[in-house]
This record gives sequence, C-alpha cells and structure tokens, in this order.
Amino acid sequence: MLEVIGKLSAGLVLGLGAIGSALGIYAAGSAAAGAWANEGKAGKSLSFQYIIMVAAPISQTLYSMILMNSMLTKAATPENALLLLGAAIGCGLGELFSAWGQGQIGAAGVRCLNESGGKGFGLIIIALGIIETVGIFAMVFGLSILGKATEIAAVAGAAAGR
Repeated sequence: MLEVIGKLSAGLVLGLGAIGSALGIYAAGSAAAGAWANEGKAGKSLSFQYIIMVAAPISQTLYSMILMNSMLTKAATPENALLLLGAAIGCGLGELFSAWGQGQIGAAGVRCLNESGGKGFGLIIIALGIIETVGIFAMVFGLSILGKATEIAAVAGAAAGR
C-alpha cells in the first residue's frame, strides 16, 4: 500500500501545481479581458502588458513537473513512500498558492495599469517576482527533500541485508 502512495505522489505534486496555475491564469485573464473591453470601448489600442500578468502563473506548473520527474526517479518503497507523499503535498500546495496568488496580483496589476494609464508596470513585475520566489523555493526545497529519499532507501536496504 505504501508503494502505491509513493507512486501517486508524482501525479499529486503536478496536479496541485497545475491547479494553482489554472486558478492564477483565470484570475489574471478575467481581469485582462475586462481591461481590454474598456480599452476597446474607449477606442484605445489594447495593452500587450496584460499578457505578462496572465502568463506569470504558468511557471509553477513547470516547477511541479520538475518535482514530478524527480519523484519518478525515486523508488516507491515503504521506507520513502511517506516522504514522497509529504513532499508532494507540501511542495504541491506551495506551488498552488504561489500561482494562485500570482494570478491575484496579476489581476490587481491589470486593473492598476488600466486605471493609471500604464503606470506602475515595474512595481507590479517586482510583486509578481516576489511571489514567484515562493514557487521556486518550494521546488528547490522539494528537490532537497527528494535527495533524502535515496538515502533513506539505501539505509533501509542496508539494514534489511544484515
């Protein structure tokens, strides 16, 4: 049973990251669509800067895929199955909330740019980068945790061989 949990962990981390990216893109994309409608109605050209806000949350799916690929190289043994599950839940939630929050910041950024005539773009990018760092940290820490799975399996194997 524990081996199955370990194998499911790879899909779990990817799924959580992808859900976060989808929620973030939805939030920023909805705001961008409304801003484009306002610009079009006012006879202005449509701002391409909004695409940056909409696209920003997709990177957390990539970070989750990197974690998933690392998990797939680990043996889903009883010794490390719960470690894989813990990494999947912890890192997957980190990616989910980072992407979702990035979408919320992106949505607010779209509104800011639309209402201010394009002012504040650099500050919005910095805010997007700060929450992006949470996703990067989740991936890096997850990879560090997964490095321990190999050690745990080796120690368990050596102990069983005695």
